[in-house]
Amino acid sequence: MDMVIDIEGLNKTFGKNQVLKNINLKIQTGEMVGLIGASGSGKSTLIRSIAGLETMDHTSKHIKIFSEPTQLGHRRTSSYRSLRKDVGIIFQQFNLVGRLSLLTNVLIGRLAHNPSWKGIFKLFPKAERIKALQALERVNMVDYAHQRSSTLSGGQQQRGAIARALTQEAKLILADEPIASLDPASSDRVMNLLCDINNQDGTTVVVSLHQFEVATTRCDRIIALRDGEIVYDGKACGISNADLIELYGVEEGICNLGAERPTPIMKAG
Repeated sequence: MDMVIDIEGLNKTFGKNQVLKNINLKIQTGEMVGLIGASGSGKSTLIRSIAGLETMDHTSKHIKIFSEPTQLGHRRTSSYRSLRKDVGIIFQQFNLVGRLSLLTNVLIGRLAHNPSWKGIFKLFPKAERIKALQALERVNMVDYAHQRSSTLSGGQQQRGAIARALTQEAKLILADEPIASLDPASSDRVMNLLCDINNQDGTTVVVSLHQFEVATTRCDRIIALRDGEIVYDGKACGISNADLIELYGVEEGICNLGAERPTPIMKAG
């Protein structure tokens, strides 16, 4: 399998606080990876670093996407801009432009494939508008295509963000706590869509989640962070109850354990 993400010696410091410590990580094409850990463990910073939204410390080695370096040391490379068109990012707070229609927000996913002036004047070709409408239909949001994004619910906006990544034709989706602000029903819809994109399209998905039970039922591989370090990387069944309590603390750990350990959903294929 081809390597989608290759990280070696990633360190990230904000002020005097080292948030990520010597992260080494490899993720292959088609994987569905759940990134778990307590608040402040470094999940969001790791995703933002992979996306190029944060630069590494100078003590770091490299981040490679699709075998091409996007960061060397504390600098982005010339490959960064050309590669980011293949990376879709889904944020916790949806990151849609509220005054624009849902369809226009979804079409923004095509900006990396077009000259910037076309995006400014909303001059998207008919083929791209069709692609965007097809993506909205896939996430069951096509009826809201011409509605202002600010009028949509959180779950609807997050499905719009997923449609944007589909329209972008992203080969890698990075989702940073995409269900943290959603009710349980909306959370299920969003996670089902991410699993479908991974399963049906073969898109590599890395999703950070605070909820251990969601990660275990939706992801093939679990990476656990504690205090900026990877403390587990493997299948969900390999994490013990003691590990969970150590990861989340006593109260949250016990809450994450639930009455019984959930059975992971097997992928079709």
